[in-house]
Amino acid sequence: MPVDGESSQINELLLKPSEGKPITREDAYTLIRCSDKVLPETLRVAASIRDREKGRRISYSRKIFIPLTNICRNRCKYCGFRKDPSDSQANLMTPQEVAQIAMMGEKAKCKEALFTLGESPEQAYAETRDRLMKLGYRSTIEYLHDACELVLEKTALLPHCNAGIMSRSELGELKAVSASMGLMLENASERLCKEGGPHEFSPGKHPRPRLAAIEDAGQLKIPFTTGLLIGIGETPEERVDSLFAIKQLSDKYGHIQEMIIQNFQPKHGTPMQNFPEPTITDILKTIAVARIVFRGKVNIQAPPNLTRKFYPTLLSAGINDWGGISPITKDFINPEASWPPIQEVKESTEMLGFEFKERLPIYPEYIVSKREFIPQLLTDRILDFVDAEGYVKGDVVG
Repeated sequence: MPVDGESSQINELLLKPSEGKPITREDAYTLIRCSDKVLPETLRVAASIRDREKGRRISYSRKIFIPLTNICRNRCKYCGFRKDPSDSQANLMTPQEVAQIAMMGEKAKCKEALFTLGESPEQAYAETRDRLMKLGYRSTIEYLHDACELVLEKTALLPHCNAGIMSRSELGELKAVSASMGLMLENASERLCKEGGPHEFSPGKHPRPRLAAIEDAGQLKIPFTTGLLIGIGETPEERVDSLFAIKQLSDKYGHIQEMIIQNFQPKHGTPMQNFPEPTITDILKTIAVARIVFRGKVNIQAPPNLTRKFYPTLLSAGINDWGGISPITKDFINPEASWPPIQEVKESTEMLGFEFKERLPIYPEYIVSKREFIPQLLTDRILDFVDAEGYVKGDVVG
C-alpha cells in the first residue's frame, strides 16, 4: 500500500523518540500540526514512551481546595475566579475559615491542602492592603505563609501553594512550609500580552517574569508544578515554544515534577465567554508532544474535570497523572466543571489496564531519590505518609 508524504514524514520523525532520541523544536512543530489521519501513530509513540519510562501506574493527589483570596491584580480575559474588592463575591479568607476547611479535608482523608489565590492583590487595591494590615500582614504572601503554618499545626495535611509570581525570598520562605509549589507558565508567547490578547491587562502573566520565578524555584530546589493553558489564542507553534522553555529549566535544575496540560473553558461573564474551546484533538496532540519532548523526565497530567466526557481518552496520549482531585471541595477556578468521583476515575483508569495510585503533592521520585527537595520541617510528616516507593500507604478511594 502506498504511503503518502505526511505519513512517511511523521513515521520517520517518530523513529527518534521510539529509539529514545530527543526531537528538535522543528520536529515538534511538525508533530503538533499533524493531521487526524496520522495522529494515532503520534499517540502510540507518546504512550509507549510513558509506558517505558513511567510505567503503567497513573497517580492522583487527594486534596482540599483552599481559595485564600479571589482578589487579583491581573485581569485575564478568560478568568471567572478573580474579583474586584467591590464585588459582593470578593473574599479574603480568615484564619478561622482556613483552619475549618483544612480540618474538613483531613476528615475526608485528603493529604494535600491546595492554596490558590489571586496574584498580589495588595499591589492594585488599597482595600486589600487595609484588610491585610488588620490581619497583621503587609502582603498576601506573608499571610499565605502563616496560613500554611496554621494548616500544618491544625492538621496532618501538606500545603501546596499556587500564588502567582513571587520573589526569590518569598519562594524561599514558603518552601519551608510547603511540600511543593506551582506556577503555570500558560504560554511563553509575549504576543498574548499585547493589545487584544488574553493577557493584555495582566502584568503577572508576562512570560519573562514567570519563567524567572520558575528558575528561582529551581535554584531553591522546590518541587514545582507548571504547565500550559491551551486554547486561549495561541498557535500550535507557541505551545511547542512553551514546552521547550519549560524543558530548558527542567533540564537545568530538575525541579519540574509535574507538567499540566490544561484546556481553556469559557466562563460566563468574561470577555472570552464566547471564545471556542480547544478540541479533543488539540488536547491529545499537545499532551502527546509534551510527552515526546519531555520523555520520562517529567510527570504529565491533565485535569479530568475539564474533560469530563472523554477524560479516559487522555491516557492514550501519554499522561501518567490525573492531578489533584477533591472529594469535598469544588474546583474554585473552574466551578462549572465538577470533579468526577475518585472511585469513577479509579475504575476508568483500571478498565484501560492501568494501576491507580494515590500520591502526595510532592511526587514519589522526589521523596525516594531527591531528598534535598523535601523541606526539613516536613520530612518526617511526608515519610510517615508513604511506602518504600513514595506513594501513599493504604490509599483510600471514595
